[in-house]
Amino acid sequence: MRQTPLFEQHQALGGKIVDFAGWALPVQYSSQKQEHNIVREHVGIFDVSHMSPVDLTGPTVGDFLRRLLTNDVAKLSDGRALYTCMCQADGGVIDDLIVYRASADHFRLVLNAGTRDSDMAWIESQLAGVAGVELTTAFDGVLIAVQGPEAIALCEKIGLPTPEKRFSFLRDGDRWIARTGYTGEDGVEIMLGAEDGRQVWQQLIDAGAAPCGLGARDSLRLEAGMALYGNDLDREHTPIASGLAWVVDLKDPAREFIGRDVIEAAKADPQEHMVGVVLEAPGVLRGHLPLFHQNQQVGELTSGGYSVSTGRSIGLARVSTLADDYEVEIRTKRLPLRRVKYPFVSHSKATF
Repeated sequence: MRQTPLFEQHQALGGKIVDFAGWALPVQYSSQKQEHNIVREHVGIFDVSHMSPVDLTGPTVGDFLRRLLTNDVAKLSDGRALYTCMCQADGGVIDDLIVYRASADHFRLVLNAGTRDSDMAWIESQLAGVAGVELTTAFDGVLIAVQGPEAIALCEKIGLPTPEKRFSFLRDGDRWIARTGYTGEDGVEIMLGAEDGRQVWQQLIDAGAAPCGLGARDSLRLEAGMALYGNDLDREHTPIASGLAWVVDLKDPAREFIGRDVIEAAKADPQEHMVGVVLEAPGVLRGHLPLFHQNQQVGELTSGGYSVSTGRSIGLARVSTLADDYEVEIRTKRLPLRRVKYPFVSHSKATF
């Protein structure tokens, strides 16, 4: 397994190390429930150095990204970021990612760890024959997510500058500090060099942040209704079928991004829908469990789990039929589900 620059810190803190997409990362330190609650109520930090920042530079990079991505980077000014999908010609999602605009000729993408190699192969194939764009992939530094209602105050406490607005970022020397995250809480994600990252990680802990693992990261993102690639997103489904119509920008009819025709048709006449569900009986929801309506299978759960903040079992599901109620089959038994809007949790309280 590959190790991040913070691996020795994780060991020293007693982190339980697991294999995640080929990386040795902590799944938890104390308990998933405790770490989950700390992020909802105070502030926690995550090592997300397995993510893959890549830089694209050059005079035609903006035009290239307008074709590569479903969301339109033309909306960005310097210091702003947006969430988007990168799709293949049939509309299937290759990856979901955040794109940052440093300047008109410098953008940064942050790719998922599990899809990095296939992402890079795709981007390089699309760059073939394109003049005026250079791709730089070397990054061996640290990414730290600081998340929770006290995240910004804690950063200020250690002298770390933070952007004022969500989906904005600033550069402090070699550091990139973005007002983004994957928990549904306020906070920042910091990209910085390895040695600098080790020092900042320790400074954050000394100032009161709790180190948190992959377990809490997943339960937090599920409560926030945030998609996980490989579960809620994949190459077999368009962003529309995965609940991400909002990251598809169709305003400019002349912008021919990859997969546009298929995705536009799916948006006009969706055949599948992503819905939130809550289990109305004892049990735990998991991905790939089948869903039924009026005794007919209409889809399956893409993500599911126990919601620490609400004490209920919740999930995301892709279905062909919209209904108020469904049934889920768990070990040959069918249990009742209620369709609800997501995010499931806002300010640590249930929204359903």
